[in-house]
Amino acid sequence: MGSQALPPVSSAELVGLWQFAPVVTGLVVVAAGLYLWGVLRVRRRHPARPWPLWRTALFLGGLGVVVIATESGIGSYDDVLFWDHMIQHLLLLMVAPPMLVLGQPATLLLHASRNPLHTWTKKFLRSRVVTCLTWPPFTVALYVTVIVGTHLTGFMNVVLSNEAVHNAEHALYLIAGYLYFLPLLGREPIRWRVSYPTRIFLLFLAMPVDAFTGLVLGSEGSNPFPALAQARPAWAPSPLSDVHIGGAVMWVGGSGLMFAIMMTVFFAWSREVRSDGGLGWLEAARRTNFATMVSAPQHANTRGDTPHRAAPAESVDDDQHLAAYNEYLARLNKQHER
Repeated sequence: MGSQALPPVSSAELVGLWQFAPVVTGLVVVAAGLYLWGVLRVRRRHPARPWPLWRTALFLGGLGVVVIATESGIGSYDDVLFWDHMIQHLLLLMVAPPMLVLGQPATLLLHASRNPLHTWTKKFLRSRVVTCLTWPPFTVALYVTVIVGTHLTGFMNVVLSNEAVHNAEHALYLIAGYLYFLPLLGREPIRWRVSYPTRIFLLFLAMPVDAFTGLVLGSEGSNPFPALAQARPAWAPSPLSDVHIGGAVMWVGGSGLMFAIMMTVFFAWSREVRSDGGLGWLEAARRTNFATMVSAPQHANTRGDTPHRAAPAESVDDDQHLAAYNEYLARLNKQHER
């Protein structure tokens, strides 16, 4: 739809004005179909342990966000209004990718497939290419480069005047967002296992980039994107005002979304700590090591006694710890007397 033919923007138009994008629709339908095939296959093979419904909902919801960003009114006005363009970017970069990551499509494929596809998938996920592409320092650098490079350079003029480049930009946002959030939110069988403190740090590291980009755009003294002034409807705000609003969207919306994701990771970390009995991994490891040390003989058992087996760390209370420790000291003293 041409920019001159678009009606003045409103919430009703953003919700009700749709445009058909055959490539996006086709890819989304294929992805949803393959995912649901995997869900049904896992349910048939493991009826007692079906694929989690909430992961299915998140993955399909992420695909729905892609459709909304590109085919709803948000996609219709993205060549006309810069602030609408920024909303689209946030949806494709910070909303859809985390939902797709939490859907765990690779893990679902492993559960649903058999050899040789199962083996090929495992090798691919452990390959050097995937290992390099999902290396956290690389994904953070890619995320930062994409945000700054597509908003604070002349690249935006090319996007606004070239439909093919604009569509490629959509794919770039999805890929960069997915790779960035994969080691931070996902549990896919890739090489990298990032601790929760590091995850929060890497998320916090990217938050100032969103704010900085928004502040730069919001403080522009002249229109940085001449393409915005071309074939602009009479009802649209001035190009400079449009850029300022878009900067506010990036600053407030981007920072808000990143904070919400950080809180999600923090709550997941808290839940994992509670599952360890509130001890945390360091204390749990200490108790396990202590229980093993005080229960196992220090030398080979030459008298034929049956060795004691270590009790689980979480089942050892303070009295049992004291008794075990006294027994351990007695063994050490007996060995010293010999």
